[in-house]
Amino acid sequence: MKRRAMLGLVSAALLVGCATGGPVRLAADTTLYITRHGDRSGADELLNDRGQARALALVAALEGEPLDAIYSPGIQRNLDTAAPLSQARGLTIERRPQEAPTARLASEAAGRAAIWVGNKGNIAEIWEVLGLPEPAPLEYGDLAVVRTDAQGRVSVARRRY
Repeated sequence: MKRRAMLGLVSAALLVGCATGGPVRLAADTTLYITRHGDRSGADELLNDRGQARALALVAALEGEPLDAIYSPGIQRNLDTAAPLSQARGLTIERRPQEAPTARLASEAAGRAAIWVGNKGNIAEIWEVLGLPEPAPLEYGDLAVVRTDAQGRVSVARRRY
């Protein structure tokens, strides 16, 4: 009886570990750009004038950089921030759930260059799950460039736009 109970506890612990996910690593030769949506006013869900200007500035900030995919939660301010980049690069904005995005993002971006246009909460989560050095790019206009080389070594560059 004790053995059966112990097996049950071990099985439950393994399931919890699998459900919450372990550490996530970016594949070799991956570039992940991470930025927060553009500025908004108070409780307004839409970008204000400064946020719209910042969305255009994101296009210039990534000028000459490779980009294979644009990922964003389906929140209007995120989509509006990514829209000028989408139009400039001829890429579709691929909507992804904002909850626990890291494993899927790392998998889909593997060996490619991709951008995540997110919110404070999901960016902080991505940063933590990937084990990246603080600070996370949580302010309007922050742009983090997370790269892995052929050996999988990670570097982080920080920009403002």
